Amino acid sequence: MAEQRQEPQEVRGAGGGTRKARAEEADAWAELVDTARRTVTEGLVVGTSGNVSVRVGDTVLVTPSGVPYDRLTPDDVTGVDLRGRQVLGTLVPTSELPMHLTVYGSTDARAVVHTHAVHATAVSTLVPELPAIHYMTSALGGPVRVAPYATYGTDELAENMLHALAGRSACLLQNHGTITYGDTLAQAYDRTAQLEWMCHLWLTARAVPNLTPTLLTETQLAEVTERLRGYGQRA
Repeated sequence: MAEQRQEPQEVRGAGGGTRKARAEEADAWAELVDTARRTVTEGLVVGTSGNVSVRVGDTVLVTPSGVPYDRLTPDDVTGVDLRGRQVLGTLVPTSELPMHLTVYGSTDARAVVHTHAVHATAVSTLVPELPAIHYMTSALGGPVRVAPYATYGTDELAENMLHALAGRSACLLQNHGTITYGDTLAQAYDRTAQLEWMCHLWLTARAVPNLTPTLLTETQLAEVTERLRGYGQRA
């Protein structure tokens, strides 16, 4: 459970200005740090690779560049506005900020998770789209596309990602990794984990000599999509 903060925290913004992090921002930062650490402990990233963000109002809290997640503290809260101008903290935001801001500017996302998950990255080098190996493909909006390679941190990569995300909540980044978004950090993370699992499943199945994996049809995926609308507990 994320650490609860009762008092706003004062942080120093770009240009030497200061403002207090609101209570909801401080709580969201604690959850963001927990999520970032989880990407490491569960093997989705190595070191400081990958990044996580969450939107609170018009502020995007994001992991800073090059700082090990286990060293992040409440005092390290890092945030930008929707144009990328730093409004919270003094640590430099992740170099992948263009991807995060593009997602927020083009979808209703409230959280974004980017990883370098091994099996997903491997799949991104083999095919233009993850084959429909499992019905949970439908939970991500359909077969997951691969965004063409571009240098990390560039507008070109963000644009390629955006095309690959059309109608989806996840995509693969060629020779790079994954990106997913959701209504919450928990949902975005779960989608990342699900994507990595499906990539692992497909690689395992296709590695069996002289056999070809059975894939789901569009009709079968559509049936699952309909069933998923009523999945889970009702309020």
